[in-house]
Amino acid sequence: MQSQNINFIQNLFQSRLATLKHILNLAQNHFDNDSFLEKRIIADMLPLGTQIAFTCNQPRNFALWCDSKPADNLDQKVSSLEQAYEHISNTTELLANINIKNEKLDRSIHIELGQGQYIELSGSAYLNDFLIPNFYFHLVTTYDILRMAGVPIGKKDYMLHLLPFVRQA
Repeated sequence: MQSQNINFIQNLFQSRLATLKHILNLAQNHFDNDSFLEKRIIADMLPLGTQIAFTCNQPRNFALWCDSKPADNLDQKVSSLEQAYEHISNTTELLANINIKNEKLDRSIHIELGQGQYIELSGSAYLNDFLIPNFYFHLVTTYDILRMAGVPIGKKDYMLHLLPFVRQA
């Protein structure tokens, strides 16, 4: 993976965080208060607020990893829109200021999974097999919870990053 590919990942995370902010704006306009952050698809699933924190954790930890800093997950209890927007803003800022080092892709990374479990991955596998799939999982779950809760969002809101390429026939 070359530097331009790391830049691609950086841009991917930034543009999808803009999507997250966009769908939260639509949710904010739909609901009277922040209680919707407690909604979930099913009882044993983590609530919307946690999905937002987990969505931000992936690019956040990518930026920290690029700067040779340890992973530092956000507090998973997100109980206000102000806190949700702050997570998105802080994560976007971290991404904008990363120090990219290509040699990271060849080094292994140790990831604690909890309950005494961990995995060791190469830098490339960390990006492609851990961060990006987890990022999309939590972003899509956020979208799904909001759709289920009646927020008038659709695929065009989720695919916001394609807007600059849309042309009229």
